[in-house]
Amino acid sequence: MKWFITGGAGFIGCNSARRLMREGYEVVVFDDLSRKGTPGNLEWLKAQGPLTFVKGDVRDPRAVAAALTAHRDADVVLHLAAQVAVTTSVTDPRTDFEINALGTFNVCEAVRKVAPRAILLNASTNKVYGHMPEVEVVQRGRCYAYADLPAGVPETQPLDFHSPYGCSKGTADQYVRDYARIYGLRTVNLRQSCIYGTRQFGVEDQGWVAWFTIAATLGRPITIYGDGRQVRDILFVEDLVECYLQAVRKIERAQGQCYNVGGGPHNVASLLELISFLEELLGRQIPLTYADWRPGDQRVFVADVRKAERELGWTPAVGKHEGIRRLAEWVGANQELFKDV
Repeated sequence: MKWFITGGAGFIGCNSARRLMREGYEVVVFDDLSRKGTPGNLEWLKAQGPLTFVKGDVRDPRAVAAALTAHRDADVVLHLAAQVAVTTSVTDPRTDFEINALGTFNVCEAVRKVAPRAILLNASTNKVYGHMPEVEVVQRGRCYAYADLPAGVPETQPLDFHSPYGCSKGTADQYVRDYARIYGLRTVNLRQSCIYGTRQFGVEDQGWVAWFTIAATLGRPITIYGDGRQVRDILFVEDLVECYLQAVRKIERAQGQCYNVGGGPHNVASLLELISFLEELLGRQIPLTYADWRPGDQRVFVADVRKAERELGWTPAVGKHEGIRRLAEWVGANQELFKDV
């Protein structure tokens, strides 16, 4: 089997490529290497085994089409290339739109015209559900929680794009879904929650689990926006990659579907809980500063992942404490990688 991965040198991309290479699959990485850490990720990947690298930008339809034409025998197109930060989308909405919405459209069109039998997996986001003002949120101890959604937010929750990032990724999500209905493409949307893991060079406005872990390990300042009781369901990257594989294995059922892919209610963590666990791992107190809530920040998001369990046979396998421990150990052993991050 041959996989074509856009954004393949990014955090999720390089972890996906490594797993696929270990499985014996042929891997093609398409990336413009613009994000910090991606050149190093690519060199690391090359050391893992043979792969093909194509430098290109998903905003360029000719580059996408040419790359996929050269690899039109790809069985799976895993679309990961994206602008990933809400705050960046607010300050530069045009670039966010061009990468996330137009870039995904370019990928859809290339698959339709060049490799229509390929499976197209799209890394969507839980941000397509927006703020959900009708869903009651309560405070329980040091955490926020849903009052009446013990299993989390299901895929039947109405879409309500909020922020330029939510709009661009939501547009991409719906294009991918509709290309299955209108053109018969074998597409799957994976609405991902908070993904974390090794080779993630998190920054303050994106990848908060990795950012807190990196900052705590290296003694960098940490600012909590809001009160720290915000809760997310966190998912270790290895579990996400397993979900991609399961979607391909179950494509006859998954085609045209949208799935929530997160840690679910068994892997929820607040900002303060993560800090406490890192203090336990590092054996010292972590100094914090607090600032006002940021626009668009949700007090809680937890994904209901039961549809993926029923239809794909997938559930998270790495618990939150085990995953955070693995990440912290990796950061501690690779501190030289974070000098310029």
